[in-house]
Amino acid sequence: MIGFLVFVAVSLVAVILAFTVPDHWVTRVSSLMGSLAAASLLYSGIVSFFIHSWSLNLWQLRGWGLLVVGEPHLSAFFILVSALVFLPVSWFSPAYLRRLHSHYDLRYFALLYHVLMMAIVMTFLAQDVITFLLSWEIMSVASYLAVNFEHLQDSHTQAGYMMLGASEAGFLLTLGAWLPLIAASHSIDFSAIQAASAHDHSASLAMGWAVMLCSFFGFGVKAGLFPSMSWLPRAHPAAPANFSAILSGVILNLGIYGIIEVNTVLWPIRYPAQGLLILVIGSMTALIGILYASTENHLKRMLAHSSIENMGLIATALGAMFTFRAAHLPELAWIAGIAALYQILNHSVYKSLLFLGAGAIDVSTGDLEMDHLGGLARLMPWTSVFLLAGVMAISALPPFNGFISEWLIIQSLLRSVVLKSTIDQVIFAFSGVIVALTAGLAATAFIKLYGMIFLGQRRSAAAENAHEAGSGPRWALGILALGCLILGVTPTYVATGLSPLAVELAKGGTGSGLIPTFFSPQHLPRSLAQTFGPLGAELGRHILPGPGLAFLYQSPMPSQNVVFASSPSYLAIAMALLLGLLYLSVHVLRRRRQVVRHEPWQGGVKQLPADAHYTATGFSNPIVVIFRAILRPYQPVEHEQFSASHFHTAVRREVRESYVVDRLVFLPVAAVVQSIAQVLARIHHGKINVYIAYALFTLLIVLALSLWILP
Repeated sequence: MIGFLVFVAVSLVAVILAFTVPDHWVTRVSSLMGSLAAASLLYSGIVSFFIHSWSLNLWQLRGWGLLVVGEPHLSAFFILVSALVFLPVSWFSPAYLRRLHSHYDLRYFALLYHVLMMAIVMTFLAQDVITFLLSWEIMSVASYLAVNFEHLQDSHTQAGYMMLGASEAGFLLTLGAWLPLIAASHSIDFSAIQAASAHDHSASLAMGWAVMLCSFFGFGVKAGLFPSMSWLPRAHPAAPANFSAILSGVILNLGIYGIIEVNTVLWPIRYPAQGLLILVIGSMTALIGILYASTENHLKRMLAHSSIENMGLIATALGAMFTFRAAHLPELAWIAGIAALYQILNHSVYKSLLFLGAGAIDVSTGDLEMDHLGGLARLMPWTSVFLLAGVMAISALPPFNGFISEWLIIQSLLRSVVLKSTIDQVIFAFSGVIVALTAGLAATAFIKLYGMIFLGQRRSAAAENAHEAGSGPRWALGILALGCLILGVTPTYVATGLSPLAVELAKGGTGSGLIPTFFSPQHLPRSLAQTFGPLGAELGRHILPGPGLAFLYQSPMPSQNVVFASSPSYLAIAMALLLGLLYLSVHVLRRRRQVVRHEPWQGGVKQLPADAHYTATGFSNPIVVIFRAILRPYQPVEHEQFSASHFHTAVRREVRESYVVDRLVFLPVAAVVQSIAQVLARIHHGKINVYIAYALFTLLIVLALSLWILP
C-alpha cells in the first residue's frame, strides 16, 4: 500500500507543479514526477504480485455500499506492466514535446498525463463497480483529450471524437454485464459478486451468455478487438508518439483486463462454446490487423494495425484458456494462461519501444511515410539498433521476447487433440493456422518497416537531414530494447513468476508440467535425459537458481512422451557463439585478403537515384494483390454536379479508404438506420393539424393499452 500512497502523493504534487513552475521547466518537472510516480507503481506492483496484496476502504456510499480499492494478483500484474511503460515514456517525453512548445500549451499536456495515469491506476485497483466505472470514464475522457492534444489539425479532432464515441459505446455495452452481476449478488463489491458466482450454480444459461457477450464485446472496443477496431488506426497517427506508446502499451490492456476480470474472477465462463467464440474472434482480429499492417506505409498507422493483431493473439490465448478450463483441463488452461499473460507483457514492452522509436524518427525527419525515408541507420545508429530489437521481438524471432509467447500460444492451440468434440478440435486447428499465418505476415511487415526506414538510400530531403535522438529518448529506447532481450532469454523465470496468477485464472495447473528442473532423469524419460545430457542440457544446473532453462510439456499418459520442447536460453547462447565464430572467421579471412569488399552492382549504372530503389509500396504489393479481393482497402466514390434535372456538368471521382469491418458490419447497419430515418422524416411536413392528429392518435393507443393491461 505504501507504493500506492506514494504514487497518489507524487501525482497530485505533479498536477500542482504543472501550473506553478516556469514554462521552460514544465516538461522536465513533469518527466521527473512521472518517473517517480512510475517507480512507485513499479514497487507497488512487485510487492503486491510477489509478496502480499492489500485493500483499502474509501467510503460508504449510502444506498449502494462500500467503495474499495485493492491490489490482488491480477491488478498487480497490470499495474506492473503499466509501470514498465510509464517509466521510459516519462524519460522520452521532454525531448519529444519540445517541438510542440510553440503551438500548444505543455502545461495542459502535463496535467493530462498525470490525470490519465491516476485514472488508469484507479481502474486497475477498483474493487467495486462504482469506482471502476467512474475511473473508466475519467480515463476515457483523458484519453480523448490526449489524442486530440494537437487540436489545430482537423483530422486529429475527428480521430479523437471517433475514439471517444467508440469508448462510450463500449462502456454502455459493458453495463449489460455489470447490471446482471449486481442483481445476482445484491452488491457492487467485487468480492460479493465473486462469492455469489461461487455459490450460485443454478444461474441461467441466458445470464451466463449475456454477461460474457456484453463484457467481451464491450471491453473489446477498448482493446481494439473485432468488430470494434477501426478507431485504433485513426487515433494513433493523431496522438503524440509518447501517448501512442501509452495507448498501445497500457490503455489497450484495460480492455483485456476487463475481459479477464469479469469472465475469470467475477463470473467465470462455464461453457466451452463461450471460450471457442473468443478464440475465433481473437484469431480473426489478429489476421485482419496484420493484413492491414502489411499493406500500410505510414509508420504509426502500421504499428496501430499491429497492436490490433497483438490484441487478437492475446484474445486467442484467452479463448483457449477459457475453453480448456470449462472442459476441466486445468494443466492446458494454465499453459494457455501463461501464454496470454506473457503476450500481454511482451506487447506492452516492444510496442512501446516501437512507438517511441516512431516519435524519435518524427522529431528527426518530420515524416513518417516509409516511402519518403530510408538510409537512417547511418544518421541514427542508436535508434536503428534499438528498433531492430523491437522489430525482431514483434516478429517473434529469437532471442527476443515475442518468440516464446507466440510459440506457447501455438503449442496450446495444438493441444486441442485432447478435446472430446470434433468441432472443437476443428475450431482450434483453424485458429492455429490463422495464428501461424499471422506470425509469418508479421515478420514480412516488420522486415519492410526496418528495411525501408533504416537501410538503402535516403529518398527525401527529410531523411537527408535526419539526426540522432537525444540522450533521454536513447535511454528510454535502450531500456525497452534491453527488456525485450531479457524477457526473451529468461522465459522460464518469467513463466515461473507468472505461474501463481495463471493458476488462479486456470483454476489449476502447475509449473512442473511445463518447466522441469533442468534435464534431470527424475523429471524426464531416461532416454531423453541421456540424449540431451551430453549436449550440455544441464549446463548451469548447480549455478543458476530456480527452474530449468527449457519449456518441455510431457503427455500425462503413462508413456510420458514429450509433446513439445524449446529452450530460448540455450538458443541465445548458441546464437551468440555462432555469431562470434562468424565474426572471427570473416576477420581472419579479411586479414589474409581472401575477402575483398566491392561496390554493389547496380544494373550497370554508377549509382541508382533514390527514387529508383525498392519502396515500401513495392515491398507490400504482393500482399495487396493476394488479399485485395478480401480486404478491398480502397473504394472509388463518384460525385456528380447537376445544372438541370437531366444534365450534369462535372463528375469527380475519388478513392476513399474502406476498412473491412466498417464495410461488412457498421456501414450496412448505418444504411438500415438511415433508411428508417428517411421514412420517419416524411412525417415532418409542417402541417399543424396533422401534428395534432399524431398526438391524438398516440393518446388513443396509450389509453387502449392501459385498459387492456390494467384489470
